[in-house]
Amino acid sequence: MTKKSENTPIDLQALENAANAAARHIPPVWPLASHVAVNPFLGQPTVTLAQAGARLARVGGVSITMPRRWYLNRIASGEITNDDLAAALSASPHADKPGSLAALKAAISSERPALDPLPTVADLATRASAIDWVGIVADRIGAWAGGYFDRGQALWAAPRGRSAWGAWRAYATHDLTPEIMGLDRFAAFVADAPERPADAIARAVERLGLGEAALDTYFHQLLLSLGGWAQFARYGLWRAELANSTDSTITDLLAIRLNWEEALFAQYETAIGEDWAAVRIGHETPIAPSEDGIVGEILQEAAERAVQRDLAGTLAAPVPKTMDDRPALQAAFCIDVRSEVLRRALEQVDPSIRTLGFAGFFGVFTRHRRFASDDEELRLPVLLNPTFDSSSGDDVDRPADLAARYRARAKRAWGRFKLAAVSSFAFVEAMGPVYIGKLVRDGLGLSSMPVPNDPAPRFDPGLNLETRLRAAETVLRAMSLTNGFARVVLLAGHGANVVNNPHASGLHCGACGGYSGEVNARLLAKLLNDVDVRDGLRARGIAVPKDTLFVAALHDTTTDRVTLYDRDLAVRDHAADLKQVRQWLEAAGKVARGERALRLPRAAGEGDIAKRARDWAEVRPEWALAGCKAFIAAPRTRTTGRSLEGRAFLHDYDWRQDRERGFGVLELIMTAPVVVASWISLQYYASTVAPGTFGSGNKLLHNVVGGVGVLEGNGGAMRAGLPWQSVHDGEDYVHEPLRLSVCIEAPREAMTDILERHEEVRALFDNRWLHLFAMDGEGRLAWRYAGDLEWKPVEAATVTRGLEAVA
Repeated sequence: MTKKSENTPIDLQALENAANAAARHIPPVWPLASHVAVNPFLGQPTVTLAQAGARLARVGGVSITMPRRWYLNRIASGEITNDDLAAALSASPHADKPGSLAALKAAISSERPALDPLPTVADLATRASAIDWVGIVADRIGAWAGGYFDRGQALWAAPRGRSAWGAWRAYATHDLTPEIMGLDRFAAFVADAPERPADAIARAVERLGLGEAALDTYFHQLLLSLGGWAQFARYGLWRAELANSTDSTITDLLAIRLNWEEALFAQYETAIGEDWAAVRIGHETPIAPSEDGIVGEILQEAAERAVQRDLAGTLAAPVPKTMDDRPALQAAFCIDVRSEVLRRALEQVDPSIRTLGFAGFFGVFTRHRRFASDDEELRLPVLLNPTFDSSSGDDVDRPADLAARYRARAKRAWGRFKLAAVSSFAFVEAMGPVYIGKLVRDGLGLSSMPVPNDPAPRFDPGLNLETRLRAAETVLRAMSLTNGFARVVLLAGHGANVVNNPHASGLHCGACGGYSGEVNARLLAKLLNDVDVRDGLRARGIAVPKDTLFVAALHDTTTDRVTLYDRDLAVRDHAADLKQVRQWLEAAGKVARGERALRLPRAAGEGDIAKRARDWAEVRPEWALAGCKAFIAAPRTRTTGRSLEGRAFLHDYDWRQDRERGFGVLELIMTAPVVVASWISLQYYASTVAPGTFGSGNKLLHNVVGGVGVLEGNGGAMRAGLPWQSVHDGEDYVHEPLRLSVCIEAPREAMTDILERHEEVRALFDNRWLHLFAMDGEGRLAWRYAGDLEWKPVEAATVTRGLEAVA
């Protein structure tokens, strides 16, 4: 029997609030089929890096800055200067920061103390009994969660229709493993638990003697210990709230984890009671950043200022003047950093080509059904809800649609036959020789890589003229593309084509919800080629020439090959133009592949790139967005001719056009693409600085679980985040962990007004999860956002040193 708590009982509303707050500290993770980058610090935007680090150190022993040696090496090489350190020290908002540059240097040189989290009851029970209760809890919850969250991978599906709490109780009352391992009468303990998870949480809190002040970090700690399972449950809550609903799965998981704590405490209270009392006091203590955490934050700021200095020099360097003639081709690519390399190569192939950057969903927020499928794919940023529905094919394609469905059903049936409990044994012996040819082709990478090529998508239901006009005008103005149209305007979405990679969708377009971007591009191309839409646009001040053709395309970021979807259109008058476009794209792709090969391990030249995409054993087919460091929203002329090394998100934006309409496009950029880019940047950051907590581990050990995520090995908590091979080449870091520098050419007053009206976006900049710069009329970094709606001029010396570095 446990002793009754001496604390005043906590009312259910306070417990609900604490559980809800803990859930908000957990980032969501999307399923593998539509994997997108997520900011792991999503629950801490209103605090600084050092404050978030103090919380994560308490609940998980997590450091969220790099080891001291990483910074010391950069200081020794001169990458980080004394001026960078002094500026970062001056900008630090913490009262306990070092008092001088000399004090900061002394603190840097001292050894960094180890971070020990507060122990859970499972940790204390493990120490007391020498039984790995921490591992057992993770394994048993993981074994249940793999079935509960399964999305079609399991041949024998778990029963549906129950809440997570109800399903787990039904499972746990028949799971004898805990009792075999030494937890007496655990099944009966679970059976006696309250029917409602809220009541189970309340009972556990009372029996553990927790006061209200301890719940914040303790509840966070328990959810964090569940790894990807808690994050997937948080995804369910995210999706529900976007639909103005709610989902209690993550609270159920908290109740499950608390039930384990309560059961272990009941058995080991005599041995761990005193230690647990000290832990409770630790959780009740207000979170405050340590001196070491503050120093780490200052070092991180200094490293980022060093990179910003180089960026300022790149943007200030003189570039060749662009021609004002009608461009031979306009090619709009996604703002994804991988597009920068191909865009630069394409402009080098022919100076009369103009490229543009825009979010890869091309303003088409669609819920799409692919050909021969009833699954709905949300091809839009995960921050938003769909405004359109679309599907591939029309009445003409119905016979082919039906035939494709029959083939898919036969393939699924054959797959289940191969894997079934009995038939799988006979299958290998009987059918093995039939697969020799396929094994040889696939093993040697001889099979061709399929390109998404469904019948042309259409809005379903169709849109009336006014809706089509409004959508077309909105997109063109958001792209700052309202005049000077070329004969051919390419709208290039992007995707990746790789094999044997559970995280393949993570290489696709984040702005398209983890899918490739050709559907959005094809829908927009059809819309902008509509004669009635063209006539309506002319009345709204956007005159698209009659000889301009919009053509959708798909940029394969793994091989830098571009597929045109010109068969969607009548292109007789543009046949010669499109032939030339294909030649330009092939030449540019060769240049881009050559540049990428320099960064990839074991790539001797551009000819090796395509082979990597088909190689079963290749763990690094491309670097995706590793290395991202900046987001630039400005006219392309500000960055034309400058190599940004595939490390910058490039969004075309002309504030002079936008000013007439109250800076609506600027507001959209700062509240959507910038936030999406920050999620990407911070996921790469977190997977680099804290791979054990925010990374998914070693690809070589991954096993897909439930079709939703991966395990590292054969059990335990699901892993979320980026694999180690996505940020490290085996010898050194490929990703430089930096918070994103957002550079926008727009009046400071307009940006300040937007920040004042969007508190969540402002918090990202005020607490330096992002850096914000205002560019001047010549594209140079002129003003730095200092927080609290204040700006400071960028020091002239910063630009000068940056120019010297570029030279």
